[in-house]
Amino acid sequence: MTVFEATAVPGEPPPADSVAPRDSTPAAPTSVARLNGTIRDFIARWNTVWVEGEITSWNVRGGNVFARLKDTRSDAQISVRVWSSVRPRIPADLAVGDHVVAAVKADYFVKGGDFSFIVSAMKHVGLGDQLERLEKLRVQLRQEGLFDSSRKKSLPFLPHCIGLITGERSDAEKDVHRNAELRWPQVRFRTEHVAVQGDRCVPEVLAALQRLDADPDVDVIIIARGGGDPQTLLGFSDERLVRAVAAASTPVVSAIGHENDHPLLDDVADLRASTPTDAAKRVVPDVGEQRAIVAQLRARATTRLMQRVSHDIAQLEQLRSRPVLRSPDPIIDERAQEVWLLVSRGRDTVTRGLDAAHRSTSELRASLRALSPAATLARGYAIAHLDDGRILSDAVDAPAGTAMTVTVDRGSIRAVSEGRIPEDR
Repeated sequence: MTVFEATAVPGEPPPADSVAPRDSTPAAPTSVARLNGTIRDFIARWNTVWVEGEITSWNVRGGNVFARLKDTRSDAQISVRVWSSVRPRIPADLAVGDHVVAAVKADYFVKGGDFSFIVSAMKHVGLGDQLERLEKLRVQLRQEGLFDSSRKKSLPFLPHCIGLITGERSDAEKDVHRNAELRWPQVRFRTEHVAVQGDRCVPEVLAALQRLDADPDVDVIIIARGGGDPQTLLGFSDERLVRAVAAASTPVVSAIGHENDHPLLDDVADLRASTPTDAAKRVVPDVGEQRAIVAQLRARATTRLMQRVSHDIAQLEQLRSRPVLRSPDPIIDERAQEVWLLVSRGRDTVTRGLDAAHRSTSELRASLRALSPAATLARGYAIAHLDDGRILSDAVDAPAGTAMTVTVDRGSIRAVSEGRIPEDR
């Protein structure tokens, strides 16, 4: 602990070095050295702390390393220093973007007023722990249906404009452009350059995805990166990026690393390509293959059309060669004879029917005449009708003075009864 000694002069404010920070007043302030020393002495009592984070900067100066660690879930950061004496005890492949665990002890530099942490040990986060967290997230996303094939969008047959998200001047960008242009020379790209590892990877890829998805000219989006160790590919398993790709309205193709690399982006993308080269081949059709297919289809259509025309011509010739079409007169004559016979038979049948009906009518007319009262009246008989319409059949019914109508063969006469005439008359 630093000891401050200063002589106080009676009637004057105490020396600043002799005033503790907690006892300072406007009339008796403490000194900067006393304040910094107090802070250093307080921090010196802190124990070593194990902290987990991501390396966002790694600068080597004079054998020492001045770096920064960022929290994996927020924007919080700390400054760390690795002295040259400690570097042999930590991995030599540490770099920006690595996920690490470090043993740090707080340090306060009195002269400059800088606060940092001194690293005594540092190592990569165990890959097993990372894979376990990724598998838990993978299970959660699968349960939410983000990996279902039913929600994946189909790619256009021939995209007019391809959105490409990749590193600037990267091999992945060259592979996609070269292979796509070889397959279809007129293909157009809208390329967004982003960081493909480190703390800037996820925010920049998210921003690029949002811009391309909002562009109506972009028909498909490729997210491409070359191979790398699992640590450098962790950004493409970030939950924020995965959910953004799932929510995109434009089809997204994942082309991260090599065949064995499998970030979560591969599962949620509408199409997973094993490499950037494979992505270009699967997104853009080959103009030579398409021309060959068109030529093949034309040849097949021509063959089918010629076969159909030849078949129809043969059918027509076969029909024309049949007797019924080659010489139709005998058939018509034969049918005319049949029609004449049928007409004659019908005429005979009708005539016989009419004769039979005439005879039957004559017989019925004779019977009717025989039974008709007119025939009886013609023989001299008469019919007497009383005024009430009754036919007089008994003289008793016509006493003297009864009026009646007598019907004879030709007309009727009115008469008055004189009474019943005795039978002996």
